[in-house]
Amino acid sequence: MENNYIVSPSPHIHGGDSISKNMYGVLIALIPAFLVSLWFFGLGALIVTAVSVSACMLFEFLIQRFLFKKDPTLWDGSAILTGVLLAFNLPSNLPVWIILIGTLAAIGIGKMSFGGLGNNIFNPALVGRIFLLISFPAQMTTWPVPEALPMTYLDAETGATVLSILKGGSAELPGYVDMLTGHMGGSLGEVSAIALLIGLVYMLLRKIITWHIPVSILGTVLVFTGIMHLVNPVAYANPLVHLLSGGLLLGAIFMATDYVTSPMSKNGMIVYGIGIGILTTVIRLFGSYPEGVSFAIFIMNGLTPLINSYIKPKHFGGK
Repeated sequence: MENNYIVSPSPHIHGGDSISKNMYGVLIALIPAFLVSLWFFGLGALIVTAVSVSACMLFEFLIQRFLFKKDPTLWDGSAILTGVLLAFNLPSNLPVWIILIGTLAAIGIGKMSFGGLGNNIFNPALVGRIFLLISFPAQMTTWPVPEALPMTYLDAETGATVLSILKGGSAELPGYVDMLTGHMGGSLGEVSAIALLIGLVYMLLRKIITWHIPVSILGTVLVFTGIMHLVNPVAYANPLVHLLSGGLLLGAIFMATDYVTSPMSKNGMIVYGIGIGILTTVIRLFGSYPEGVSFAIFIMNGLTPLINSYIKPKHFGGK
């Protein structure tokens, strides 16, 4: 005899999940990376993060209160998370006025222009990051050299990132220990692989995200960069260098897994992750930009509705 599924009238048992719970769960997972950024970038990391979070909350409040004419939802954690993720994608010496422009693009264009949380097509923090990268390429690609507890901001000493070194071949690459701990140039939240992986483990254990998107992205990059390295080890770096450098871990763990802009089904998530991995590899190896994660996630965000229409989750009670 087949199982019969009975759907009863409300009230139903609440699963315990909520927007605010998940948003603050992701923020907790970002704490290790934030602490590492404070250690290596000091005052700059604190200023960039504080300005980004404050401005995102302010712009969301103003838009909801005076344009949408509805009660602001600041404390659901989404604006705070957007501010933190945007800050993590910025150099720690970025001037305040540029950060403000980025937060306005993230909240005003990336989020609220689509109707607010749950309606946006693209990850708002990515919108802000890409907007600034296109508008202010010089400031967005000037990277402070990390030192233990530097109390500097705008006058920080700058240097090259691992990916820019790979493009230009002008200096020696940092060692794997430096890449794991964060002692290398880059955006303030992307430098420490260990800190980001701790956040991944936390979110997996708390079931805030599933493994499908991060593993499919990282696995795809590993396979394709590994193939290219085997074909020409002189021209193409070891795949571990690609996994541990740039914004790959930050993007795969915290940006691509955004609930609103990623596919609903597990198979769809894998297709989405493979697409991000392929695009990232192509841009890194053959494009003019050293980094391709942001553009890859942005493009696949736009393809998410198409993935959802062709790869649908099994309906309740379906075989």
